[in-house]
Amino acid sequence: MLQLAGILTPIGAVDGPLAHGAGLVMAVIGIAATLAAQQNMGHSWRVGVDHAETTTLVTSGAFALVRNPVFTAMITTGAGLALLAPNPLEVTALAALVLAIEIQVRVVEEPYLLATHGHAYRNYATRAGRFLPGLGRLTPTPVRYPTGSR
Repeated sequence: MLQLAGILTPIGAVDGPLAHGAGLVMAVIGIAATLAAQQNMGHSWRVGVDHAETTTLVTSGAFALVRNPVFTAMITTGAGLALLAPNPLEVTALAALVLAIEIQVRVVEEPYLLATHGHAYRNYATRAGRFLPGLGRLTPTPVRYPTGSR
C-alpha cells in the first residue's frame, strides 16, 4: 500500500513483472501449504506451547521431510509478499519473520518437544530437516555402552 502510494521506493533489481509473478505464485503456494500443514497436524495443532499439554508427535505427510512445515510455508508466503512489493520495509518484515521463527523453534518448540517426546523426537529430528529437507537435522545421540561390556 505504501509502495503504491509512492511513500516507499521499490527495490529496482526485483521490481518487475517476473518477480511480481513469482511472488504471487510463492504467496499463494505458501498460504495453501500453511493450511495443509496445519491440517496435517490434526489434533496436535496449537499456537504456542502449553507445558501442561502433551500432543502426539506428528511425523507423517510434510512432517516426514521437515519438522516445521507450517513455518517453512509462512516464510514462503512472506518471501512471496516481499517479491510482490519489493521495498525496504517488506524486506525488513521478512527478515523479522525469519528471526522470530528461528527463535520460536530453537528456544521454545524444540526444547519442549525434546522434553515431551525424548528419544522419539530426537530420532525423528535426525531424519527430518528443521525447515528444509536434510538441513538442520539433529545429530544422533551416540550409543554409550557400559565400561567393559563390549
